[in-house]
This record gives sequence, structure tokens and C-alpha cells, in this order.
Amino acid sequence: MLKNMEGQSVPSCTFPVREGDNWKQITTDDLFKGKKVILFALPGAFTPTCSSTHLPRYNELAKSFFENGVDAIYCLSVNDTFVMNEWKKDQEAENIGFIPDGCGTFSEGMGMLVDKANLGFGKRSWRYSMLVNDGVVEKMFIEPEVEGDPFEVSDADTMLRHINPNAKKPDAITMFSKPGCGHCARAKEALKNADLQFEEIILGTDATSRSLSAVAGATTTPQIFVNGTKIGGADELETYLAG
Repeated sequence: MLKNMEGQSVPSCTFPVREGDNWKQITTDDLFKGKKVILFALPGAFTPTCSSTHLPRYNELAKSFFENGVDAIYCLSVNDTFVMNEWKKDQEAENIGFIPDGCGTFSEGMGMLVDKANLGFGKRSWRYSMLVNDGVVEKMFIEPEVEGDPFEVSDADTMLRHINPNAKKPDAITMFSKPGCGHCARAKEALKNADLQFEEIILGTDATSRSLSAVAGATTTPQIFVNGTKIGGADELETYLAG
């Protein structure tokens, strides 16, 4: 039976992390003391659900969390610091702090260390999320204890609804682009100047012209969509942003 730690302090431990060519020791006091923090834990870096959904959505909603009183968002996994550092680069998750619980010390103290030897993982963290206020667990969302890797309640949207059911979420913006496209560069600059996050799908790497035609009804780039609605190219985007 997994342990719900609501109302209790997080376990005290130290995480060795690698920053550049140097080792650094980060304590739980450094992470939690005097702060309101979200921590979500998952089975492993580079694994499918963790990389495609769990981590990216927390990164996408970070601004909404910060606007609603959260000071920091951390992702924890029972992986070493080198793996976590590479995963952070791969994910481009600039809003998230990565915690390498390599020995499983924190996960065990939370009552969340589980055996995934059947997958060749060894000991890993169960998937959960929690809101921690000055080192005390205020709320936990623990995935149900069923076979496999359930992902039903520890997601970013559930956590944001708990913090503020009326919180404003950022628009979901997707841009199809291709290398060397000047209009694509102009559109990206316009989105960045408007402080808007966006997903970029690069033709030749992430999709084909046929895919773009099927989705947008066009083969020219860029093609921008906001919340599923087609905006169009760079000119149409600038008009949209000006309105």
C-alpha cells in the first residue's frame, strides 16, 4: 500500500548533482524551505509517457502555476544526474528543475519506491505529484496501484485545477516550419516577442509535406494553429497578434 504523506514533512536528504564539470550537493531544504513547490515523480527519464505527456505538460503550464503562487516545479526520477541532465536538454524543459534521486533515498522516504525488476528497471519511483508548502506536503495525487504504469491523476492539469479551478491556461500554439524559411523565422520571432509558448513541427524532421497538407490544406510554411484553429502564415499571425 503506497503511503499518502499529506500533512507530513518531506524526507530530509541530499542529492548529488552535476553542473558542468563540477559536483554540487542540493538538499531538500534548498528545494522546499520557505517555498510553495510542485514536485511530480515518474518511473524514468526518456520513457514514453514521461517524455511525451507528463513532463511536457508541466512545462507548458508553468506560467499558470507561477501566476497562482507556485515558486518552483520539480521533476524527480530514480535516475543519476547525468541521465537527468541529458533528458532536460532533450525535453527543452526550461521551466522545470530536475532532481536525480539516483539511490532512491527520497522516493523510499516518501513511501513511493517500488520494484520494477520485471521491466529491467530495478527500484523506481511510483508515479505521483504533490504540492509542498515550506517542506510540508499539502496535497498528493498518487496513481492507482494497478498493473502497468497508470497515468490518471498526477498530471499538470489536475494539479492546476486543485490550486485554482479558474486558472487561465496558455493557448496551445503549434507551428509547422521548415529549415531556411524566412517567413518561419519571422513567425517565431513574433511569437517570442509576444511571450507565447509554441510547439514547432519541422518538415523533414517531425513531419512531411504530405502531413502538412493533410492538416492545414496547404504546403507552404509556416502554418500556425492556435487551440486547434488554423491561423495561417506569418502575415496572418501578425494580424492575429495585433488584434
